[in-house]
Amino acid sequence: MERIIVVFDSDKSARRICEMIESAGAAECQLCRSGGEARRAVAKYDIDLVICGFRLPDGTGESLFEDLPEGASMLMIAPQHQLDLVSEDIFRLPAPISRSDLVASVRMVLQMSHRLSRLVKPRRSSEDQDVIRRAKELLMERNGLTEEQAHRMLQKKSMDSGVNLVQTARLVLGDL
Repeated sequence: MERIIVVFDSDKSARRICEMIESAGAAECQLCRSGGEARRAVAKYDIDLVICGFRLPDGTGESLFEDLPEGASMLMIAPQHQLDLVSEDIFRLPAPISRSDLVASVRMVLQMSHRLSRLVKPRRSSEDQDVIRRAKELLMERNGLTEEQAHRMLQKKSMDSGVNLVQTARLVLGDL
């Protein structure tokens, strides 16, 4: 079962949200009492979704969203006039909410997160990107290739040898 974090400035609201989600079997909730506690929990566990209000005891929901790792989503529940002020990257559900709207929203956001995580490729470090760039430049200079052709050549060598692209680039550069 999915684990999500629920953090509100009101303990009563947080518990009510968790009860609605868990009783529907949509996810397992972990209650947090502040944005700082939620940040620590997100760092410790693989969390796909944080549900919160507009204001938290130690800041705003939007400031918490800015600190979430790439791929994690936020569902903010608040009055519409507050939701109008937040980033479009945050999923929003106007209060008051019904159980069915909450459960449907949680399931939809989790499903979208899973689909996106399969599409998002892991990012390379700037050092690895630089190695690949230098290898492509060398191939372009030596063989009169375009950047796209040099990249394809690196990819082909990588696939043929069963070595990842960065290691192949290092071999081309003579760094290994």
